[in-house]
Amino acid sequence: MGLMADKQAWRAHVAAVHDLPRDYEVVYLEIQKYVFKVGPVAADGQEKLLAELLQLFQDGAERQADVLDVTGHDVAAFADELIAGVGGVTLMDRYLAE
Repeated sequence: MGLMADKQAWRAHVAAVHDLPRDYEVVYLEIQKYVFKVGPVAADGQEKLLAELLQLFQDGAERQADVLDVTGHDVAAFADELIAGVGGVTLMDRYLAE
């Protein structure tokens, strides 16, 4: 994908996040911050994880489920499971190796 296509895809993704109910958006953005700090090193791993998270949240919002019914009450553990599911080297792995 070229730079312009990447930008357009990211903007569409961000717009979809903003279309989520407020509680879902807040939790999504917190998980996103966490992913950017400790998640997959590879950009495609981050993109895949965030796309899966968005889809999961869109499905939950469509069912009118509470966001914590989707993530569980330990949102950090939920985020860690998402990161582990992507596989590969994470930013946390690099930090711990130093």
